[in-house]
Amino acid sequence: MDEVTRGTFLRVKQEVTVAIDLLNWLTGHDIKLPELQQSHLDVWQAEGPTTRRIAERFLKWAIKTKAAPAGLTIVPHRRRGTSPRLTKPGQDEALKRVILEDELETRDRAAAILILVFGQQAENIARLTWNDVTITDELVTIQLGTIKIALPDPLAQPWRELAANPGHDLTASHPNTRWVFRGASLGRHIHPGHLTTRLSKLFSTRAARLGTLHELTKLAPVAIIAETLGYSPATIERHAADSAAAYAQYIAARK
Repeated sequence: MDEVTRGTFLRVKQEVTVAIDLLNWLTGHDIKLPELQQSHLDVWQAEGPTTRRIAERFLKWAIKTKAAPAGLTIVPHRRRGTSPRLTKPGQDEALKRVILEDELETRDRAAAILILVFGQQAENIARLTWNDVTITDELVTIQLGTIKIALPDPLAQPWRELAANPGHDLTASHPNTRWVFRGASLGRHIHPGHLTTRLSKLFSTRAARLGTLHELTKLAPVAIIAETLGYSPATIERHAADSAAAYAQYIAARK
């Protein structure tokens, strides 16, 4: 065999490293490779660096060998700064609709608040249990990271309504379940992709989440935001850098 070039060696090494990163992430989220879904891949890719797109070769191998479900894809990474982001006026308008439009289902309103106000991912919202939420006559709190967050009115009202009528409780599918967002399957929470589809009539969940994190990094230190919202500091640091860069461009344009 011909000698392997350094470039080839480094490329293969990176492919293996990224594949290991994906498998470790799945293990950390209690997801087996045969159970991998597109929503899982989307979340994993969105949370990490652009190099995660290199997992495409591993994914194709896993599908070909039937180790992973067919039809999964790695989305080509957008160039920095090209990801759509809901602007502050857009966020305010969407939140106004969520609060005021009575025809929206309660669980959609509750989930939308977590995205528009706290920049939460659909996957993490779907996995919330009532152990994460505390509702009293005086206060509604929710724990997304390590700190309990108090929801003021009118943000608290959909959560009070959801606690009183969580849905799917009249069937045998959810006896004594603790899932906040119950799914149609026996004892399972709502699928993140289904939740995203439900909310798409209001806003793009990805654009809203990115817009929210962009704004939040202007208001508090990275470490506090990460700890409160359940994100890694590195992820919030990236949003903070983007926010600072955008602000610098704004100042330059004003001069």
